[in-house]
Amino acid sequence: MANGSRDVSFEVNGDLVTVPDEGASLLETLRDRLGVRSAKDGCSPQGQCGCCTVLVDGQPRVSCVTATRRVDGRSITTLEGIADASRWAEALCATGGSQCGFCTPGIIIRLAGAAAKHGPLDDAGVRDALKAHLCRCTGWQTIVEAAVAVPVVRSRDFAAAATRAALEGGVPQRVGPEVAAGSGGFSEDTAPADALVAVLDGVGNWVVGESLFEARRLARKVQGRRTTAEARPPVDLPPGDWVATLRTTWVDPGYLETDASWCVPGGVPVSAQGNGGAFGGKAASPVGELARRLADAHGRPVRVLYSREDAVRLGPKRPPVAGGVRADGTGMLAVARTAGIAAAIATVAPALEVLEVDVVGPATSAAIRGAGWVEAVVLLSALDDEPRWVVSPQGASAIAEVTASGIEVTVRCGDRLDDVVLRSYCVGAAHMAYSWVTSESLAVDDDGRVLDLTVRSLGIVGAASTPPIAVHIEPDDGPPVNGSDAVFAAVAAATWRARGHASVWPTG
Repeated sequence: MANGSRDVSFEVNGDLVTVPDEGASLLETLRDRLGVRSAKDGCSPQGQCGCCTVLVDGQPRVSCVTATRRVDGRSITTLEGIADASRWAEALCATGGSQCGFCTPGIIIRLAGAAAKHGPLDDAGVRDALKAHLCRCTGWQTIVEAAVAVPVVRSRDFAAAATRAALEGGVPQRVGPEVAAGSGGFSEDTAPADALVAVLDGVGNWVVGESLFEARRLARKVQGRRTTAEARPPVDLPPGDWVATLRTTWVDPGYLETDASWCVPGGVPVSAQGNGGAFGGKAASPVGELARRLADAHGRPVRVLYSREDAVRLGPKRPPVAGGVRADGTGMLAVARTAGIAAAIATVAPALEVLEVDVVGPATSAAIRGAGWVEAVVLLSALDDEPRWVVSPQGASAIAEVTASGIEVTVRCGDRLDDVVLRSYCVGAAHMAYSWVTSESLAVDDDGRVLDLTVRSLGIVGAASTPPIAVHIEPDDGPPVNGSDAVFAAVAAATWRARGHASVWPTG
């Protein structure tokens, strides 16, 4: 018993368990001591993403900020203890309400608990419940559809669905009800029970402990906060005869599963992209190589984990830009110096001069979804009074309009393979574009340090504030290609148009 502390006893899905009261959170106890991996850690210990939601005596509670000692003598229900969890998972799969599947176990817990207490849920009730959650993949709408309509589950070719998901997400992915239940194969969930755990301390050193709780205790890192500092566009545009200009601020990819990997001595590290591409944000994550090195050094399996704060501080960002376009379609896009960004812009806008500039700030990456070329498409869209088709570098095309009634988008991207997955990714891309243009930003100080360190400070638009999204998939006889990136670009342009081509993003 740690430090002479007493034991804590409580029920988990009807079974009585007893653990030492060592000061751990309920989430740490569930995952590391009891092996319950359905509750996910997306922001611990911030309590802001909802991925770790469980029921405590029937009431939803975010377990990452609930001390284990606080549940002594109480009843805990995780996804495994929800009587109709499989029905919820099948419904989410049927609508495309789960893509990577990281956030959906917590969402199922909350919605199932609300339905058990209040009866069938309506649209407003679901969106209100989702205020406690974040989902970056789906754009919310497909989750609401699953909760309200409870769709009839039909036979599908999940292999074809997974092929479409891999095209959209950029990495191999699984599709099926088990993914909505959180069993998509995330690296943190597959780590050996006896693995050491490595986390960063407050000055950039890796601290290793026998458990996540012990490693965090040894690291003694003080939790970061959301700043009151204003987010500012970091790139300036040279003067010119511009008819429209655009400046963006720092933004974060905002993926929910933070970087994680594990490795055995002499082995190959598990990919940080367990069941999702993280919108390009993990393409060069260092956690795998660190896991390999630490496992070799300690002679034991080692898990390497980023906290949410680490992911925000250290994860690559979308390169900020400042652009101007002339009436003849020529112009300039000044962009934070980033390997590969000029080539990405040239694929869609060869008439734009690209000026790479040195910017003090976090790392950037051209692997982030549509980095550079989407901003170029959006800037050129200011020359048209009406929406126009956007053609992505992959060859997909999309057109969108944003009105007071919502977002409407049409896409062509070859063989559909699976309509549910394709529509889900397009809805998600539409939400991401709308959120990016209107709401997302990060405050970065003059020394380049990110100041906004909580998941809620990323500015991701929630379920209650997301407009209705209509997706039309047009027949296309070509080979299947990624369609959601074209949707992302088209909706970003349409949202900017609807906001009067405001020169600084986010437009508010």
